[in-house]
Amino acid sequence: MDSTVKLEEMLLMADQDIKDGYYESGVKLLEEILSIEPRFGKAYNHLGWLYYNKFKDFEKAENYFKLALEHLPEYVAIYYNYAILLSTLKRFDELEKILEKALTFQAVDKATIANEYGIMHEQLGNFEEAIKHYKECASKTFYQDTQDLAIEAIERCKKKLSL
Repeated sequence: MDSTVKLEEMLLMADQDIKDGYYESGVKLLEEILSIEPRFGKAYNHLGWLYYNKFKDFEKAENYFKLALEHLPEYVAIYYNYAILLSTLKRFDELEKILEKALTFQAVDKATIANEYGIMHEQLGNFEEAIKHYKECASKTFYQDTQDLAIEAIERCKKKLSL
């Protein structure tokens, strides 16, 4: 069996453990993957996601996202995950660079990136700019839930503008 296939299978097992709430088991599998292949960027991305979302260790999460970008810069999931972390930390200059880089990839979900721009501008108090990005998100998505959330965000920003 090809080693890349084995690593991908291990990644799927780790992903399932994480979905099932077995975070420690997922981490162990991801660390095992990296002990076999230290350049396996997807494993770093998964660890970054775990440390951000489940363990709330933002420093470790960021380190893992940076390693993921170093080893697999074309893996668009990293950009979504790292963008959310940078938004949470209100590091908007870095966030903007990550979003700009993400837009260079054909496979990136432009609606997701537009939403992240909208969130960033809303946090900065640039409500008109946020509305522009939320409208872009709503128009580019194929998912009703995403469109509904973007429309709610537009209405929220309009209310903030009127204050």
